[in-house]
Amino acid sequence: MNRRLTSLRRLLSAAQTPALLVTHPPDLRWLTGFTGSSGALIVSSRQAIFFTDGRYRAQAAQEIAGIGIEIIEVAPANAALHWATSQPEISALFYDAEQITVAELERLRALLPGRLRRSYLQPAPQPWVSELRQRKDAGELEIMAEAAALGCRLFDHILGFLRPGLTELAVAAEIEHQARLRGAEGMSFETIVASGARSSLPHGRASSARLPRRGPVTLDFGVILKGYCSDMTRTVFLGKPTPHELRAYEAVLAAQQAGVSRVRSGVLCQAVDEAARSILRNAGMAEAFSHSTGHGVGLQIHEQPRIAARQKAKLQSGMVITIEPGVYFPGQFGIRIEDTVVVERSGCRNLTASAPTALIQL
Repeated sequence: MNRRLTSLRRLLSAAQTPALLVTHPPDLRWLTGFTGSSGALIVSSRQAIFFTDGRYRAQAAQEIAGIGIEIIEVAPANAALHWATSQPEISALFYDAEQITVAELERLRALLPGRLRRSYLQPAPQPWVSELRQRKDAGELEIMAEAAALGCRLFDHILGFLRPGLTELAVAAEIEHQARLRGAEGMSFETIVASGARSSLPHGRASSARLPRRGPVTLDFGVILKGYCSDMTRTVFLGKPTPHELRAYEAVLAAQQAGVSRVRSGVLCQAVDEAARSILRNAGMAEAFSHSTGHGVGLQIHEQPRIAARQKAKLQSGMVITIEPGVYFPGQFGIRIEDTVVVERSGCRNLTASAPTALIQL
């Protein structure tokens, strides 16, 4: 954790920022190890003080090491603000504008003396902590590989469970039940099971619809292990796919493989998106691909960077991203294939490679 605080302090120093207020739970966890729901952290060049309430006294003592802890009876952000204004070297307190609401900001400003209300709380020029979180260290990558491997085992299990007539909800329940039995803390997001014509819904969450005798079933799910998310999508077929479905599957698989093959440190995010998108464009399916090619994954299921058109950020070693092109034909069917990969210097490491992407017919 000290290395992470040191990295943040370097950014604060370069921007001549006296101190940063951190309240976003994933940022707090990354910086301190704290997993509770109520906390605030002040980081300055010389100090790091964590504030939480009495409910988390024992938990904070167990999870946080190397920084000061203040247990208070008021809201942690209030106490952090009061403490910061008492420190002569903290002439202004910066905050992440992406993670604080207008209402919360106004509430905090109202706590300040009149002379400080206009200038003391300042937006940070960049979301420093979330930017640092994009590049995972060896420990984080190990956890994420474990989470991805669990997801792959769940996919293998569910292949033996799927059959016509089951409801999508029953399939989702089986995935989630097995995830818990096998050690998951929870699911990364609401499990998507979309079958038949419902597979044309990019985010078709599981419903009471029954699996058809013939048609695609899209399974998009992830688990949480030690706070970190996994994410994968596979589309399988009950019965034999039609020629149209087969062409679409082959095009999406080629697009997904092209996107994965383009991933490496230094490549623009938009270049990865274009590698996948151009395959579908050439197949005459450009209009059927209605979302971005991927996103970052970590303590949150959706993090930076975005793998999309006009995204000029460069991939860096240690980033974990998804590659998930898809095509959707309303009222007919949809296909999506998604892997989670680690960006490396000369390519990428596919964390979900053990779940086959070749067409599966049940």
